[in-house]
Amino acid sequence: MKEDKQQDWEKIVRRMETLLRLKSFPVAFKMLEHKDDLDKIPFMRKVGHKVTLCQLITLVRDFDWTVGAQRQDISNIECASILGLADVPELYKDGTVRSILWTKTREDGKKFEESIQRLPLDRYKAVALAPLVYNPFKPDIVLIYANPAQIMLLINALQFEDYEVMNFSCVGESSCSDAIVRCYVTSRPSVTIPCYGERRYGHVRDEDLVIAIPCDMLEKALYGLESLYKRGIRYPISYAGAELDLSAAYPVAFGSFEEVEEIRGKDNRILLGVTGGIASGKSTVACMLEDIGAYIIDFDVLSREVVEPGQPAWREIVEYFGKQVLQEDDNLDRKKLSSIVFQDIEKRKKLESFTHPRITELFIHKIKDITSSDPDAIIQVVNPLLIEFNNQYRFHKTLVVYVPREVQIERLIKRDHITEEEAEKILEAQMSIDEKIGYGDFVIYNDKSLDETRKQVQDLWEKLETFQKQEARRRCLQK
Repeated sequence: MKEDKQQDWEKIVRRMETLLRLKSFPVAFKMLEHKDDLDKIPFMRKVGHKVTLCQLITLVRDFDWTVGAQRQDISNIECASILGLADVPELYKDGTVRSILWTKTREDGKKFEESIQRLPLDRYKAVALAPLVYNPFKPDIVLIYANPAQIMLLINALQFEDYEVMNFSCVGESSCSDAIVRCYVTSRPSVTIPCYGERRYGHVRDEDLVIAIPCDMLEKALYGLESLYKRGIRYPISYAGAELDLSAAYPVAFGSFEEVEEIRGKDNRILLGVTGGIASGKSTVACMLEDIGAYIIDFDVLSREVVEPGQPAWREIVEYFGKQVLQEDDNLDRKKLSSIVFQDIEKRKKLESFTHPRITELFIHKIKDITSSDPDAIIQVVNPLLIEFNNQYRFHKTLVVYVPREVQIERLIKRDHITEEEAEKILEAQMSIDEKIGYGDFVIYNDKSLDETRKQVQDLWEKLETFQKQEARRRCLQK
């Protein structure tokens, strides 16, 4: 067996187990072209008697075993044929066997049999299965058994980036074809309902579904789960109450339509959300846009204004955290307040509940001030945490100012007079700038000369003006 560079599956699986509260091990599943490769897998157990495929899966996900089988180890010809380890006997092909139990007629049994996907005959000589968490080998696919709510969140996670509709199938009996073989054939995730045989012989729980995921998509699934978790989509799913007004229980975005309409307005304004990583040069780009003609609203400035002494947010912060967070002149001691909330997520949420609504109010007020005198304004809104707080939906377009990580570190060291190690720690605590690019409608690469950055800013301005004209025409056609 050719050795593959090992992925750190343990880190991925442990985090996924935490986010989904899985009851059994995700199963690493690999088809082997040479039967001798079974002996090269660490901790391989010989079962010692004939088994079905669903028994092997259960020995992994519930017993914590690493197991494998060749053709002679598999008791059921149907299991072996689905894996391509044996040909389908004629009594199966003509529908006879299926009609004994599962169909009214032999003709229906034949259609049943023809619908079942199988791996190519004689391509493989053995199958290996193991708990993925132990890094046993690089799997072809990963099997996860979970309840419908957990499976649904996994589907949502896989759809989070590069969205696609997912179509699944159910042949009925022989569900291993729907999950395992379909995933092999399509190289896409496959969900199905475990069949009678899996429940009878593999002890699959009544509430279980199964999803097969190509191994190279598992990181994508985890990234989606993490992203959904940050947005409040989590397992277990809490009940809001069928008999109640659920408005307060909806995600923030569900109740934000009126706010978004108020921010975007019905005139000719264009709002551009501007963000990037620390030391990426957001302020430099913002100043260049301002010189060309863009209005500017800076969330850092707004966040300071709402906590000035005597303001409602300031009073609530002092009442909750005490006067220990004040300096002698009654201004907030930001460093001390940050040290408190950095270590306590509940206190951070409490602080945000004091400041965020006031920042939004002030933000909308400033937009109204600008657009009351200039309904054709192009307004850039600079917010370093725009993506982290999932606020990009508020704007017509989003701009990410980008520099490579090594440039960020170099600039941080120079700007803040810190060590390289300190700069690394700061970046590790933040969303990666490479990840932020995926959220941007526009990207400005700010790691070369100012002239090159200025040229990109000018190109961006022209694109914004074009977009503004297109939006104006669209609104006219809708009237």
